[in-house]
Amino acid sequence: MLDAGCGNNSPYYIKSKYPDIIYTGIDVGDYNQINPNSADKYIIVEPDKFAEAIASLPQRFDTVISSHNLEHCNDREKTLEALIKVLKNNGYLYLSFPSEKTVNFPGFRRGSLNYYDDPSHKYSPPDYNKTIAALQQNNMEIIFANKSYKPFFMYWIGFFLERKSKKDKEIKNGTWAYWGFETIIWAKKK
Repeated sequence: MLDAGCGNNSPYYIKSKYPDIIYTGIDVGDYNQINPNSADKYIIVEPDKFAEAIASLPQRFDTVISSHNLEHCNDREKTLEALIKVLKNNGYLYLSFPSEKTVNFPGFRRGSLNYYDDPSHKYSPPDYNKTIAALQQNNMEIIFANKSYKPFFMYWIGFFLERKSKKDKEIKNGTWAYWGFETIIWAKKK
């Protein structure tokens, strides 16, 4: 598994749940890591070399995860191409990033509800249609895609906590689902 943008303690969480996975994490910094040594391979690279570093990885991966990473990349298109390149045939790619609608969501809440509340977000949110088209042009089959993901149970948790989230100016459990903050895409390499 390759985890592109593996901050927020992803190596530890994934390896503690799935210890048999051979986990490679790559990021542009050590973000909120308690135990990065959990990764089998942990790579820190300069932001301008992120896509190149992914593309140059010698191994091919069964699964590639890019969770809330593309919106931070200097060159999203090259990064997406690199993620596809290192994926094995019949391998799976998981992408999540802020929905294009988030630019109109209420600002400021700790945890970012409006796209521009996070100063590390670059440009505008990734374009859903362009991302889908790029995947399909690169021999990827879309298995699941949702432009503004609102999973049922999390949506209702967010619904009931929205008043408190708004009052506290803080993202609560379910807030993203209530608003449909995330774009989610699962794809398989043909």
